[in-house]
Amino acid sequence: MATIYRDKDADLRVLKDKTIAIIGYGNQGHAQGANLKDSGLDVIAADLKDSPAWKRAEKDGIRVMTVPEASKEADFIQILLPDELQPKIYREQIAPYLEEGNILGFSHGFNIHFNQIIPPEYVDVVMVAPKGPGDLVRRQFLEGKGVPCLIAVKQDHSKSAKRIALAYAKGIGGTRAGVLETTFAEETETDLFGEQVDLCGGVTAMIKAAFEIMVQAGYQPEIAYFEACHELKLITDLIHEGGLMKMWNSVSNTAEYGGLTRGDRIINEQSREAMWEILEEIQSGRFAREWILESQAGLPVKKALEQQESEHLIEKVGAELRAMMPWLGEKK
Repeated sequence: MATIYRDKDADLRVLKDKTIAIIGYGNQGHAQGANLKDSGLDVIAADLKDSPAWKRAEKDGIRVMTVPEASKEADFIQILLPDELQPKIYREQIAPYLEEGNILGFSHGFNIHFNQIIPPEYVDVVMVAPKGPGDLVRRQFLEGKGVPCLIAVKQDHSKSAKRIALAYAKGIGGTRAGVLETTFAEETETDLFGEQVDLCGGVTAMIKAAFEIMVQAGYQPEIAYFEACHELKLITDLIHEGGLMKMWNSVSNTAEYGGLTRGDRIINEQSREAMWEILEEIQSGRFAREWILESQAGLPVKKALEQQESEHLIEKVGAELRAMMPWLGEKK
């Protein structure tokens, strides 16, 4: 079993004499930056001048500046930009100002693992990755709690990189919940696999397929939407709260028996073979190369697929039905 690090295992004093720069004051950036500041650490932020993120940092009482300015001043540079933007900004606005003993931090390992960012040997390279969105990281911190985190060390120039990563995790509240150690490779590959096979790719494909089958069979699209999409949240909430058995114990006996006896016909050997193929594409770097080229080309495939997705019947029907349920609080 993995070791779980708690508050007692981390020492904030490791970071007391360091200036921490949050590069990208977005979803994760605002939460990590504000939590670190509230933990008594010296935090600065970097984003586009006069952008909403810049103004948010100012509102949070954090000094905000350009990326080169922050890179010059900081000892610990936490890069929280979108994956596809990181390499160019790193090369042009961060790397020229790195000094021996600096720490480069990330919350996702993509660009380090796939060699899009190659740091000099005289810096530490660490990862602190909260397992939740920024708003949750901030909210839990303010409530005296925390969101579990992963930490990893890629480069340990100082011989203290793990202690530094644990201190950062404590500063954002992670050790209140628990911190697990991983590697850049494991975090990156499992994150991509989960997104593609299960959390984003697999689940949306399953929802659309189930919806389409019911509509083609002659059932009303509205009824199909409720069964294929709307009620999925009820199930995932139960699993999220208490695991598979809480879900099985909460649904009807009919639903449990039907699910247990039919689920393997949907996720079958052919499905598993496809999952192994996707994992191999991730591990070999094939997906990374594809995504890097897509980003460099201006995201034409992504944009085309988004347009196709937005025009699917389930989106039209879903929008109409969600308008009947104001409690969902759908963001516009």
